[in-house]
Amino acid sequence: MTDLLALDGVHAYYGSFHALHGNTLTVGEGETVSLLGGNASGKSTTMKAILGLVKVKAGSVRFDGQDITQAPTSHRIRAGIASVPEARRVFPQMTVDENLLAGAYTRRDKAGIAGDLERMRDHFPRLAERRRQEAGTLSGGEQQMLAFARALMSRPKLVCMDEPTMGLAPKLVDQVLDEIVRINAELGVAVLFVEQQAELALSIASRGYVLATGEIVLKGTARELLDNPQIQEAYLGKAVKG
Repeated sequence: MTDLLALDGVHAYYGSFHALHGNTLTVGEGETVSLLGGNASGKSTTMKAILGLVKVKAGSVRFDGQDITQAPTSHRIRAGIASVPEARRVFPQMTVDENLLAGAYTRRDKAGIAGDLERMRDHFPRLAERRRQEAGTLSGGEQQMLAFARALMSRPKLVCMDEPTMGLAPKLVDQVLDEIVRINAELGVAVLFVEQQAELALSIASRGYVLATGEIVLKGTARELLDNPQIQEAYLGKAVKG
């Protein structure tokens, strides 16, 4: 599988605080990969480094064969990286359609944008029903679908999702996970997503990385990680007999 995204020895800081410690990871074309870890483990900082929201002080970030380590966020979006931020962050006073069009702000092809808007309505029929409704009045699950659709309006090759199931009821969590699988399968878009619940994440990801205090400490296929005693004890609540 060809690497679409490749981080190699990435270090990042917040002031004097060393947030990422030489991390290396890859996402292949059309692959779904999860980033696991507890609070303050470096998951969100890794996403910010990919999106250009945190400066990489050492190491490199490559996307689709190009070195984007020092590229601005706008360049990365045009290159094909989209973001679904933590807690959805839709524009609450804008309508559903206005939110979707905001996702295409780097594009200039009006006919293509109009066509993609119709495709998003077909793909997410609930959003089509609420196209003129203010996004802030949608349910949590509907807002998450809107955040997905908004990201897809930029025609990305990779979508970075930061805790897409956060704050959702269990039934909605299942719907969100199903939608991630559908986006990946039907649209061929690669997905890199942050999740604290390992069993949920590894139920849909092909591979995963585990971070702790800014460092990747485990990596492997979903099956390998689910069978790993450290994962079972730390994330799945299973006592490991020694």
